[in-house]
Amino acid sequence: MEPQFTAVADCGLLVTFSDTINDSTHKTIISFDKAIAKAMATDNDQQLGIIEVVPALINAMVVFDPLVTDHLQLEKVLRTVLKNTRQQNTQTTKRVVQVCYHESFGFDMQAVVDTTGLSREAVINAHVAGDYKVLMYGFAPGYAYMGGVDSSIQVPRKLAAVRDIPAGCVMIAGAQCLITTLKMPTGWSIIGRSPTQVLFNDPQRPFLFDVGDQVTFEQIDLQTYEQATKTKVSTADD
Repeated sequence: MEPQFTAVADCGLLVTFSDTINDSTHKTIISFDKAIAKAMATDNDQQLGIIEVVPALINAMVVFDPLVTDHLQLEKVLRTVLKNTRQQNTQTTKRVVQVCYHESFGFDMQAVVDTTGLSREAVINAHVAGDYKVLMYGFAPGYAYMGGVDSSIQVPRKLAAVRDIPAGCVMIAGAQCLITTLKMPTGWSIIGRSPTQVLFNDPQRPFLFDVGDQVTFEQIDLQTYEQATKTKVSTADD
């Protein structure tokens, strides 16, 4: 599919690369994002007018300054960028996220077991073995949508969302996985809890992940989780 350009308000241009979520589209979006970042770094006179790029699952939103450029001018620039952009196997950062699958945390583990027909241990093993990549941020601060959930444990969203789900919940829906960062409602299936900090009070680096990062989940027991949580609280107090 050829990239499609859609004007959004007076300061956005949505570039859509596909109508399906897949690894090839993700790599194209990451390469496109990096190419624009490189162009912005050399745009000393700020003639491009680009403010930021927001990558998503099948597209990327390019936000621009309407006092510097407009949709048509920016589209011409972006088409040139695309012609010179090659899908690259760029080096990605690998992140390790601890997760405790204790019964007190896996609110929906039994439902996943019933739906998949697998044992609890098999569900955990499949989740730990998943090949995860951060595809986008959305919905709430620090909500990193990761693709790569093993097909054997892919379950649909719930029919209705559940309120007041605490931060740190590890949950799945379809082929995607997410770690909550705030108390929020969700319709995803919660299978564990993570003590790994994802959201930071740092304007320069507010989130643990970058889009494109590879993520590995590491199983820990309840004692390790409680110790890690105490350590995180102690560090925050300092």
